[in-house]
Amino acid sequence: MRLLVATHNQGKVREFRQLLAPLSAPICFPDDLGIRLEVREDGTTYAENARKKAASYATASGLPTMADDSGLEVDALDGAPGIHSARSVSGSDRDRVAWLLERLRGVPREARSCRFRCVVVVVTPGGDVHQAEGVCEGSIAFEPAGAAGFGYDPVFYLPGYACTMAQLPPGEKNLISHRALAVQAALPTLRRLLEQA
Repeated sequence: MRLLVATHNQGKVREFRQLLAPLSAPICFPDDLGIRLEVREDGTTYAENARKKAASYATASGLPTMADDSGLEVDALDGAPGIHSARSVSGSDRDRVAWLLERLRGVPREARSCRFRCVVVVVTPGGDVHQAEGVCEGSIAFEPAGAAGFGYDPVFYLPGYACTMAQLPPGEKNLISHRALAVQAALPTLRRLLEQA
């Protein structure tokens, strides 16, 4: 039995391939199966958006399906952009980073605390729903640094590592990131579901 991971985001595809490597079951993605659905991410929480994606792709594929929704929560912006992180402004990741830095212009270092939050939801073809969450704390840098990662990684500063998420080697990121922590929390459930299937 395969596990379908419901994302077309190539950055996430690379990360999920590594994060789910401990599973004995094969992993596949919608592009592998020729499935492309338009799922509106109009929920009010990460869990709602992830559940909508997972349920839609589980129905279309007949496979147990995992989906995630994640976001950047900046304390100085009252938790924004949050669930709207990927849609905070139209354009590229670089446009969104520029938008964020402009919003934080003049905000001092000590007031730039933030976190990445990720919720993964697994839906079986029978409709069972399982959920896990991961959180990574940091602060917003004053300018982008690093070429690895994607999204807001170039400005997500990790004080304990004295660098941004985009400056970490992928193997290191996949130990501490919000997505890594959420997947780690979900692995026992995934193993059980795939064994039962």
